[in-house]
Amino acid sequence: MVALVIALALFFDFTNGFHDTANAMATPIATGAIKPKTAVALAAVLNLVGAFLSTEVAKTVSGGIIKEGSDGIQITPEIIFAGLMGAILWNMITWLKGLPSSSSHALFGGLIGAAIAGIGIHSVNFESLMQKVILPAIFAPIIAGGVAYLCTKLAYALTSRHDAETGSKLTQKRGGFRTGQIFTSSLVALAHGTNDAQKTMGIITLVLIAAGTQQPGSGPQFWVIATCALAIALGTYSGGWRIIRTMGSGLTDVKPAQGFAAESSTASAILASSHLGFALSTTQVASGSVIGSGMGRRGTTVRWGTAGKIALGWLFTLPAAGIVGALTALLVKTGVGGVVIAAVAGTAAVTYMFLHSKKSHVGHHNAVEVEEAGAAVRFRKKKALAVSRANDKPKGDL
Repeated sequence: MVALVIALALFFDFTNGFHDTANAMATPIATGAIKPKTAVALAAVLNLVGAFLSTEVAKTVSGGIIKEGSDGIQITPEIIFAGLMGAILWNMITWLKGLPSSSSHALFGGLIGAAIAGIGIHSVNFESLMQKVILPAIFAPIIAGGVAYLCTKLAYALTSRHDAETGSKLTQKRGGFRTGQIFTSSLVALAHGTNDAQKTMGIITLVLIAAGTQQPGSGPQFWVIATCALAIALGTYSGGWRIIRTMGSGLTDVKPAQGFAAESSTASAILASSHLGFALSTTQVASGSVIGSGMGRRGTTVRWGTAGKIALGWLFTLPAAGIVGALTALLVKTGVGGVVIAAVAGTAAVTYMFLHSKKSHVGHHNAVEVEEAGAAVRFRKKKALAVSRANDKPKGDL
C-alpha cells in the first residue's frame, strides 16, 4: 500500500508539472521571447533545480494540515491514497478544459475530504489550514495582481519619451523587455520548483510517517526530494499546452513589458511564500499577475469571461477534490477490494480523459493563439523608421 501511494504521489507530481508549466512560460511564449519547446525544456530544468532549494512547504504539508503522530491522528496510507485520487482526477479534468486551476488546492482538498470521511473532522488542523492555505489563496493573487499592475504602469512610463517637435508621446522600443522575460520566466520556473515540488515531498513523507518508517515532524529524505524533483520536471517538459493557450492569450493580449512585469510579480510572491512555508497556489498567483498586467497597459482589455471561468475553477477546486477524496476514502475503508476498485476506476477515468484530449489535440505545433500572439509583437528597425520619415517629407517640384 505504501509503494502504491508513493507511485500515485509521483504521478500527481507529474500532473502538477504539466498543469503548471503555463505559470512560468505562457507569457514569454505569447510575446515570442522564447520558442515553445525551448520554454518548456528550460522550465523543466529549473523546476528540477528549484525542488532542491527548500523543504519548508513540504514540512507544512506533511505535518501542518493533517494531524499526525502520537499527539494527533495516525493517518493511514489508505487515506492518503484516497486524497491523491481526488487531486489527480481534478487536475485531469481542469487540464482537459484548459483551466489553470490550483494543483495545490486540489491536493489539500482531496486530503481533507479523505481524512474527514475516513477518520473524522477532528483530524484536520484547521488553524494551520487557514493560516497557510486559505488566507494566502485569498490575498496572494490580489497582491501579485496589484504589483503587476503597478509594474506595468511603471514599465510603460519609463520607456516612453517626449517628442519636442510635435509635443506628442511616442512609445520607445521595448525589445529589451522581451530579453528580460527570459530571466523573469526562468525565475518563476525556479520558484515553482521551490513550492509545488515540495507538496508531493510532503505527501510521501506523510505516508512514510503513517507507515511508521519515519519519525513524526521530520522533513523529507533525500531520495524523496530527488524523485519528486524528477517527476515534476518530466511533467513540466511534457507541456500542458491547453493551459498555456489560456494563460498566454485567453486572459489578455500580452506584450513584452506586461510579461516582464507579470513574471517578476509572480516570482516574488512564490519565493516569499516558499521561504515562509506557505503552500501557495502558484497558478492563482500567475493568473492574478497576468490580469493585473493587462489592466496596467493602456489600450488592452482583460477577457473577464475567461477570468470568471478560471475563478469558478478556483472556487470549486477544494470542495470538488474533497468530495472525490471522501468517496474514495469510504470505498477503501471496505478493504482490499475497495482499494482495487478505486485504483481501477481512477485509472480508467484518467485514461478516458487522455484519449478524449486526442480528439482536439493541442501541442507546441498547433497552439495557434499563443503563436499568433507572439507573432503580433513587432518592433520597427531604425533604418525602416528613417525611410518612413524621409518618405513623409514634402517633395520639391520636378
